[in-house]
Amino acid sequence: MVVTPGHSVGQPLAQQAALTITWEKLPEDFPLEEEPVENTGQPLIAGALREALELAGYIKPEMLIASNFGLCSTVNGNLVIKAPDWVYVASVLPLTAHKDRRSYTPNLEGESPKVVMEFLSETEGGEYSVKRTFPLGKWFFYEQILQVPTYAIFDPATGLLEVYRLQAGRYEPQTADAEGRYWLAEMELFLGVWQGQKEERTGYWLRWWDEAGNLLLWAVEQVGQERQRVEQERQRAERLAEYLRAQGINPDELD
Repeated sequence: MVVTPGHSVGQPLAQQAALTITWEKLPEDFPLEEEPVENTGQPLIAGALREALELAGYIKPEMLIASNFGLCSTVNGNLVIKAPDWVYVASVLPLTAHKDRRSYTPNLEGESPKVVMEFLSETEGGEYSVKRTFPLGKWFFYEQILQVPTYAIFDPATGLLEVYRLQAGRYEPQTADAEGRYWLAEMELFLGVWQGQKEERTGYWLRWWDEAGNLLLWAVEQVGQERQRVEQERQRAERLAEYLRAQGINPDELD
């Protein structure tokens, strides 16, 4: 596969070199770099996104949903690996053995990712980098190499969420709806920002809403709803018992 990078300001398209892209399996013994997590909040945000999808029965066996997970491509003979903070692939080929994936090479192991997300941190991670020379920038890699339809950038510190859609080969910013949410057509879900507490973290979170606007709940919220339902039933039963006593009927003697 040969592509020409998107036109940059001040540089004629004809002067830009084509990129040769191939999809090659990562060797089993290839040493993947282990970079420390930027902060404790990022894995919590990523995990919460997956948790809500699991509890809603959304995740299918053929899907790949992962966080801080290496996506691989070979560009001009150079292996490129980028690990987005969250990635969704609709369909992947099953592994031949019962083992965990160490990385994922699109087109070779299944479809290309449909959604990638990056969470901003105090350390500049190149989420907006369109660098076309090695090492390639993240934005350039997702836009021009993997051609991911939806790219989301989230700042947990401020709650700012930006969503970009691939249109005519370039990422274009999307406008949120009246509720401040973005429709992700590939997942048939809304993505938006929610402020509150989960586990030990208080702040801004990314949340899912279905097409009808219903929030996909976390486990702790589902438990809370069930407790509330049980308490409401208990109160209703007590009111009924009080009414019966007022009518001279002992509710304990009723069958």
